[in-house]
Amino acid sequence: MTIISPTYETLRAGFRWNLPARFNIAEACADVWARVDPDRICLIEDRGSEPAVSLSYGELAQRSARLAAAFAARGIGRGDRVAIVLPQSFEAAIVHLAVYRLGAIAVPLALRFGPEALELRLRASGARLAVIDASGLPVHAAITGPLPDLAEIVTVGAGRADMLELAELERLAPDASPVAPTTPDDPAMIIFTSGTTGPPKGALHGHRVLLGHLPGMRFHHEGMPQDGDRIWTPADWAWAGGLLNALLPSLLLGVPVVYSRDRFDAAAAFALMARQTVRNAFLPATALRMMKGAATPEAIAGLDLRTIGSAGEALPADTFAWARDTLGVTVNEFYGQTECNMVLGSSAALGVSRAGAIGKPVPGHNVAILDTDGGKVPRGETGTIAVAAPDPVMFLRYWQDPEATRDKYIGAWLMTGDQGQMDDDGYIRFVGRDDDIITSAGYRIGPGEVENCLLAHPAVHMAAVIGKPDPLRTEIVKAYLVLTEGHTPSADLARDIQLFVRERLSAHEYPREVAFVDGMTLTTSGKIVRREFRDRAAREAAEAATENAPLPA
Repeated sequence: MTIISPTYETLRAGFRWNLPARFNIAEACADVWARVDPDRICLIEDRGSEPAVSLSYGELAQRSARLAAAFAARGIGRGDRVAIVLPQSFEAAIVHLAVYRLGAIAVPLALRFGPEALELRLRASGARLAVIDASGLPVHAAITGPLPDLAEIVTVGAGRADMLELAELERLAPDASPVAPTTPDDPAMIIFTSGTTGPPKGALHGHRVLLGHLPGMRFHHEGMPQDGDRIWTPADWAWAGGLLNALLPSLLLGVPVVYSRDRFDAAAAFALMARQTVRNAFLPATALRMMKGAATPEAIAGLDLRTIGSAGEALPADTFAWARDTLGVTVNEFYGQTECNMVLGSSAALGVSRAGAIGKPVPGHNVAILDTDGGKVPRGETGTIAVAAPDPVMFLRYWQDPEATRDKYIGAWLMTGDQGQMDDDGYIRFVGRDDDIITSAGYRIGPGEVENCLLAHPAVHMAAVIGKPDPLRTEIVKAYLVLTEGHTPSADLARDIQLFVRERLSAHEYPREVAFVDGMTLTTSGKIVRREFRDRAAREAAEAATENAPLPA
């Protein structure tokens, strides 16, 4: 019998969404596997030189069900928001599933946030309960503004008599909570995404978002799950990249997820992947570039990778070639944003792979390049990358922001705000943003939040924040500042301002470069013309690249 392998074209043509009437992320990611194979390993914590520790699906289902019952006993129910401020850990996965199990709404927040960033998101989401790692408690304690909705804090690893500990809450829980009868369209999570001006917006997703990610996951990880698949990513599970590009879909597919509590280190990444027999990796472009610089023959010799996915920023051609030639794996890029993720991708196994291009529309998603009126632009011309609605991976709406939700669409098309081109073969190439979003080391940073923080510094009168091209991080955050009267530009003042932002927002948002200027050009409506500073920074980066270029032989 002749077996005909599917092609990209046949997969696209034959794909049909068939969403169930009832769907709950917790049931799909834990209970289903616990019923048929409770001893199957779902999570593995790498501990370096010490033996790894694992968690089974049976344990994940039991512990998340008991914790859900404990949350319910404390008044958490359908629609209530629960903030999750935890590192990659068993506890993070258990809390997420407990929240989904109740029909409540998870609000994942990064431990990297400073007090202002954390306060804004806690208040905007109206979180009733927050689960916070011990390392995040000092940041929460530094919050000065009111949080009227936050009724209780549960800690992990704090060991404080005055605070409720998650382990104790789980131990004293009543009988396991049943799964709420949620539909795919019922709210499940709020993931915050930065805008160009004003506060960050919360993208509200339904339980269907997990189903919407499965075609992309199988596409760029080439038929996942395969025998022996085991995935790792350094991406924080508080971000859409770590949560929806790795953790949750892998749990649903039965693929063990490896994690480490250590900060990302390029050399250590090779050792971790070899130690834990990682077969699949989600590595943002910056991580891959750093690993390229740290690669040694000994480190590479221990790898057994089957697939690498990359997203968050464009992958340089030299990094693409290095991974293919040195690691023996063609990196499959994919694309999306918090509101609508993993809609474009590459799959070398299906012949969809081209250096310099994101890829093609993933089966199940309709993507086009549109002009400002919503019309399709000719092949090869630049327009906005747009995704047709309805789509299971698409957000329900911005949390409590109907105007921003309306502005996200033109007709039935969700406008990503990213510029792209589609060639004659259907490949889409990322060109850039049509707004001021900064892409740095895979993070998308809205300058508005950084500028607001800068303006709170007593020495800053005006602030313009832009992304300056950078060979490692794609862009770095650069701030141009007009000082208030009585303050003089200096290196010490620049460092003080940088520390001011880093402590209040996060390590990835503070300006790595600060420049003092005498004035700024404003629009007729009083807005700073950031483009002048973007152009200036681009010239600086180009001049630096020329100065550092090697001399011809």
